[in-house]
Amino acid sequence: MQKTSIEIKGSNFTLLVLYLKSNNIDLIDKSLYKKIQEYPQFFKNAPIILNISDLSLNQTNWIKIQEVIISHSFFIVGVTGCKDNYLKKIIVDSGLPVLLEGKKIENTENHINKNISFFYKTHNFTNTINKKIKKKKEKTHIINTPVRSGQKIYAKYSDLIVTNNVSAGAELVADGNIHVYGSVRGRVLAGANGDITSNIFCTALFAELLSISGEYWLSDQIPTKFVGKSAQIYLRNKILTINSLS
Repeated sequence: MQKTSIEIKGSNFTLLVLYLKSNNIDLIDKSLYKKIQEYPQFFKNAPIILNISDLSLNQTNWIKIQEVIISHSFFIVGVTGCKDNYLKKIIVDSGLPVLLEGKKIENTENHINKNISFFYKTHNFTNTINKKIKKKKEKTHIINTPVRSGQKIYAKYSDLIVTNNVSAGAELVADGNIHVYGSVRGRVLAGANGDITSNIFCTALFAELLSISGEYWLSDQIPTKFVGKSAQIYLRNKILTINSLS
């Protein structure tokens, strides 16, 4: 039997979602510049989803918005939150898909000059079908080998345990808790399906990014007294909180 040359499967990806809060091109440009100056390596060449649900449609110059975002070295992979058929056609004609969200995105208050907002989450996106994913609990996912730069490990519907080191540039994602019994220098995202009770535990914290249910810290937001130490990270009243385990 001849093997097929391609295969199409559903998957989850961890993406930045850029919420546009203003149609003003200059304000968007300035807000993006300010944010990128804070974390230049993190945002450089980052793939993003644009959410335009808060834009006033009759004032939206889509081509100019697209151009200014691309000028800041972002890669736009899709647009969501568009309810106007005419604007959808303009977006599709510009070469981008209009996406439906596979799950509700909780609106938080991480605003940047009230013109744009960034959210770092795991989302399920589809162009035409919004499928309900049956929630279930699977066996804990255990990794005993080092997690190298560029590797991504996703524990769907379960906890993730890593008994080795996690290199910079690696990514751990779990719908449940994440435990790292080693040094962690990559990105760690627990509660990826929205579970706000999820925790992150690690024995040597040097992470590039920590996230629980979409709330996140970049490396320079982690309190310095916890860097290199064992720690527990969790949400308290929807705010990231960290405690020492030593």
